[in-house]
Amino acid sequence: MTTSEAGAVLKRLRDEVGRVIVGQTDLVDGLLIGLLAGGHVLVEGVPGLAKTTAVRTLAEALGLGFSRIQFTPDLLPGDLVGTPIYLPGEQRFEVRRGPVFAPIVLADEINRAPAKVQSALLEAMEERQVTIGDETLPLPDPFLVMATQNPIDMEGTYPLPEAQVDRFLLKLAVDYPTADEEVAIVARDQQDAPELQAVATATQVRELRAAASAVHMADAVRDYAVRIVRATREPELGGARLGDPSSQPAAGALAYGASPRASIFLVRAARARAFLDERDFVTPHDVKRVAADVLRHRILLSYEAEADGITPDAVIAALLSAVETP
Repeated sequence: MTTSEAGAVLKRLRDEVGRVIVGQTDLVDGLLIGLLAGGHVLVEGVPGLAKTTAVRTLAEALGLGFSRIQFTPDLLPGDLVGTPIYLPGEQRFEVRRGPVFAPIVLADEINRAPAKVQSALLEAMEERQVTIGDETLPLPDPFLVMATQNPIDMEGTYPLPEAQVDRFLLKLAVDYPTADEEVAIVARDQQDAPELQAVATATQVRELRAAASAVHMADAVRDYAVRIVRATREPELGGARLGDPSSQPAAGALAYGASPRASIFLVRAARARAFLDERDFVTPHDVKRVAADVLRHRILLSYEAEADGITPDAVIAALLSAVETP
């Protein structure tokens, strides 16, 4: 698939999603980057910001098949992946597949399910397969988990295991719409919901992914991406500071940095970002644009930094300012 052909498909996707979603360009682009890079996406924001609607709308526009799972404290692994059912007439067991067997899975309020459910989902996310009884079953290709969580209502929630959080390519932080966008949202609420059309196929999605992974990245840009990730583990080397040069060093704000998986995902996301902009090469600016989404859930702040109200995004911004751009 050529860059121009890919651009036409992506434009149709954006236009179709735009029939339902007002604004939220960063959210839609983040979901598309996850689709192109073959990675899962975690979306965080307060209620009412169209997180679930955006994921559902994109899934319907892709026409790949969609499953929504409402995560609750009483959810069981079998509710997610399926379970063996005994057929008395045939005297055998048959596997009844769960909702995770869909190309796009919306895990709504993912942090409300207990550890056993998260473990079952982790296998699906990492291995693209699930184990039911003594059978291991492959998941569809493409397979993409788009999860949402609420950052302010912590009652009845379970912190996601670090190993699972690290499997998400991006963590998107959704903000409030602008005043004009909110006026448009309210006006659109008085209209009938549009009937969405599927504007892409599974074959086209696989071709888009292959084309995005082939976007050229110069060695200097790849080295730059790796240096950014390494700066989360060695922030004192670049002298990064939070704010102006007289403020505190970023090194004191970090307890743990990102792993090499972050380097891999940062390169993938930067390629997808360039491809989304209809370019066949990656620039350092592409790396910077996706760095916060790739890293904000992979760094752990120190207790002192959290007490001071320092955010992961502030630390990442300081590191990006300190790491030399090629």
